[in-house]
Amino acid sequence: MPRFSIVVPSHGVAGRLSLALDSVLAQSFGDFELIPVCDAPDAPAADVVTGYAERDSRVTPVHSPPSAGLAGARNTGLKAAVGGHVLFLDGDDVLVPGALAALDARLGETGDVDVLYFEHERTPWWEGEPTNPAAPLLARTPEGAFSPGLAPRLTGVALPAWSAAYRRAFLTEQDLAFPGGHFTDVGFGGLVTLRAERVAALRTVVVRHLLRRQGSRLNLPGEHHTELLDQAELVLTRATEQGLAADRLTPLFEQLFAAVLKTAAHPRRLTSGRRAFFRRASALHRRHRPAGYRSPGGSLGVQHRLLASGSYPVFRALRAANRGALRAAALLPRPRGLRTRLRYAAGLRLPLDENLVVYCAYWGRGYACNPAAIHAKARELAPHLRAVFLVEPGAVGSVPPDVEYAVIGSRKYWQVLARAKYLVNNANFADAVVKRPGSVHLQTQHGTPLKTMGADQSTYPVVAAATGSFAKLLARVDRWDYNLTSNRHSTQMWESAFPGDHETLEYGYPRNDVYCSASAEDVARVRKELGVPDGKKALLYAPTHRDYATGFASGLDLAEFCEAIGDDYVVLLRAHYFYDQGSSRGGGRIIDVTGHRSSEDVCLAADALITDYSSIMFDYANLDRPIVVYADDWDVYRETRGVYFDLMRLPPGRIARTPGELAAVFHDGSYADESATSARAAFRERFCQFDDGRAAERVVRRVLLEEPPESIPPVIPLAERVPAPAATLVRS
Repeated sequence: MPRFSIVVPSHGVAGRLSLALDSVLAQSFGDFELIPVCDAPDAPAADVVTGYAERDSRVTPVHSPPSAGLAGARNTGLKAAVGGHVLFLDGDDVLVPGALAALDARLGETGDVDVLYFEHERTPWWEGEPTNPAAPLLARTPEGAFSPGLAPRLTGVALPAWSAAYRRAFLTEQDLAFPGGHFTDVGFGGLVTLRAERVAALRTVVVRHLLRRQGSRLNLPGEHHTELLDQAELVLTRATEQGLAADRLTPLFEQLFAAVLKTAAHPRRLTSGRRAFFRRASALHRRHRPAGYRSPGGSLGVQHRLLASGSYPVFRALRAANRGALRAAALLPRPRGLRTRLRYAAGLRLPLDENLVVYCAYWGRGYACNPAAIHAKARELAPHLRAVFLVEPGAVGSVPPDVEYAVIGSRKYWQVLARAKYLVNNANFADAVVKRPGSVHLQTQHGTPLKTMGADQSTYPVVAAATGSFAKLLARVDRWDYNLTSNRHSTQMWESAFPGDHETLEYGYPRNDVYCSASAEDVARVRKELGVPDGKKALLYAPTHRDYATGFASGLDLAEFCEAIGDDYVVLLRAHYFYDQGSSRGGGRIIDVTGHRSSEDVCLAADALITDYSSIMFDYANLDRPIVVYADDWDVYRETRGVYFDLMRLPPGRIARTPGELAAVFHDGSYADESATSARAAFRERFCQFDDGRAAERVVRRVLLEEPPESIPPVIPLAERVPAPAATLVRS
């Protein structure tokens, strides 16, 4: 039997789960079992956990459906546990180094107590000093093991479940489990304290808890706050049945009602039903108030007395008086120009247009990418919706004649943004755009991340300086309701780069649907449009942007490259969209396609791809055609920009470090040999998970038609997909 069983629920934290698991497996004290609780075998966290279970026999994952909530996940892990003591660690928290050794040593001193409480750090997600809220409470506890009556303020309800180690036999004998619903730590902590006979404290930090950027989910507005009363009633009823002494009941009562009053006085937590919440809390207060109870002093005592008397109107007036400065100024939209601001503000007061969808791609560069693909599918599946595409003045010509558009900054632009029910973007809308209640924002992204993105850029000075305010960036993230991803890797990286409360849709990228639906005739048409000569092999050269460079400068002399590889090839040059100047950089066997509206068309036309670190490689891999990575400055790029994985270890094909090496792989044909094909297959397995040709349909049905998740078409397995045919190369 292991000394410790460590239960780690993982719902919604796949991006940080590895940190939690690593913190456990790196402990110097190794007598434990680690029980990650995943939603299902195919859930995002399950992919992370599987690798750990294969490498370490102490990792034994179990599954609990998301519908069971945090309580269900913990209870499932508890049932599977066989260790002497159980710890509950959230999936985005970590054990500090030496934590288990310290717990083992303390239990050796105190004996196997029912509960060993310990300190924890609450660490700001961005910057600021960590806090240790448990330290003052544990500082007043006796030395050694003691009965709960000797430390009546240690009620358990003021500490999270992951701030203690529990004797498993005690939990089993007392039939203790996490009560369902929200605020389960409150109920569990109270019930444990009522049943425990011997407890102890360890005045050392054991868990480092990462504060979420958006705060605790329990603080968000909603009806779930009424469940706090359920947990308080459960604990107080059990205390009454047990005949808890007044000296222990009083602090338990006060701590429970401190949380209840904080919710009752918080205008944003209870957006409706505040009177009913107050009325029920008042009845609960009167029913369980300890004999001879005296309210505390100050404002809190006033609130206690108002609650006891059921004086909601007075309580409401007191709450309004204490609310402080009005927040209206912070919500005032600020587009440029007074007249525009007033018009936009007026539009925000009008009802949402339930059938209006606003699309934008690449900050208005044109009709392109995922928003364009979603728009096209919505015209087929949801013809009742009115769609407006937002474009810069110079990009109006890219919009198809039958597509309605609005020029960014115009009067129409602010009108549709003020009233649209649905807003779809592959980048972000302007800071001035207000997220209205009832509106739905879909972030589609525009690539799979190799380089660091969002908040993860903050530790790389070169890119951080160019990013601007991270606070503003994350304020834009807070507007998202959905975030689209094309593979499990992206799911995990977006959680880290863009922390927020949005829902991740593992549906694939709609722009990549064409890679499964295009025919040989489509490929031939695109090649003709681009000017690719018949019979020539087209190599797409698509380098990415360098944050440490100014302007576009190819690291490859394309004329010399063409000379070296022979007359059978032409090169399609597609510079990063930052450098789309509208002028050609090509000539002869070099065809500049940077300004072509569709990167998907360009990929269809190409028989092979040459890129450095551009995310186009992940999209192109869906075509199952050869890819060569030209990595002449990988070490510099990795150090200045930061990357999420080592491309040199997991490439999609051959790697060339010099122009000579690059020319050689095409001259001798090794760019498409068995080794390159094997590397591409592994790359596709990892990064082409959801791009099956039906991504746009899934998005339209789930977001615009609001169909339930269970009715959305499932992803077609990779082995069953048939990519669009190449013009001159035979796919393996």
